[in-house]
Amino acid sequence: MSKINFHGDDVAFSPPHKALFHILPVPLEKTVSYLGGTQHGPQALLEASCQLELFDGKSIPAEYGIYTADPLDCSPTIEKVLNDLQEKVSSTLEHRGIPIVLGGEHSLSLACVKGLKQHSDDFGVIQFDAHADLRNSYDGSLHSHASVMRRIYEEDIPICQIGTRSYCLEEHLLRRENNIFFCDAETIWQKGIEAVSLPADFPEKIYITFDVDCFDTSLMPATGTPVPGGLHWHQVTEILRSLFRDRLCLGFDLVELSPQTGMHGATFTVAQLAYNMMGYLVRSAKNKTYYSLSDVP
Repeated sequence: MSKINFHGDDVAFSPPHKALFHILPVPLEKTVSYLGGTQHGPQALLEASCQLELFDGKSIPAEYGIYTADPLDCSPTIEKVLNDLQEKVSSTLEHRGIPIVLGGEHSLSLACVKGLKQHSDDFGVIQFDAHADLRNSYDGSLHSHASVMRRIYEEDIPICQIGTRSYCLEEHLLRRENNIFFCDAETIWQKGIEAVSLPADFPEKIYITFDVDCFDTSLMPATGTPVPGGLHWHQVTEILRSLFRDRLCLGFDLVELSPQTGMHGATFTVAQLAYNMMGYLVRSAKNKTYYSLSDVP
């Protein structure tokens, strides 16, 4: 299969040192516990991205350069895969690029955070998810998709959970006892997106991990564990827009897409979200200053 660049032939090739956005496809599927298919997520997203419009409604984020790496080899042990991804993220930051990781199961986010920590430990992680992912282990694995945020929390990285609505007692108690900030989907439905107000001491720099099951199942059925009562498109995009406006984004991932035959709309939705997030960043005055971005004619 020939390599596909994000946005296809619409975007001129950019070498890593000249591209702001680095697309890192990671077809990881090691610990899924219900429906499988995450290994096919990155390829499906790249194919869907070829159908996106370059103009996102307000700007053309691709003009700042998009580099698409080869898919990461996910055949070794999960420990080896995570180490390799950590190096990829660190390399992206050395080019002063912004890593955008297309998953793949959620366990990969730990590697992204560790890659960021090689360059700075003054950042927090914003998690969009139906689940808390704070179990100490699941199905015997410390690197389970259901434990990824526990591992990140153990790295002494502040975390914030948005859209959650499915978690076990262990996770509930951990959040309560450690004062982990969260804003469940039901709270957002009741009070509006204004309910998502980060603590005053939350770091200015952020990494965003977006599990697609944060979306309501009516919008996102193509995921391993769909949970009803999730967020809808404009709720998600408005929250993201405000985060990019007020915070410095170091990178983000989109995980847990399990492409389903006949549900290409779900895959396109995630590809569109990835490109929209690029747009929110390049239009953010705070981020433009941090990354020294000039206006593109």
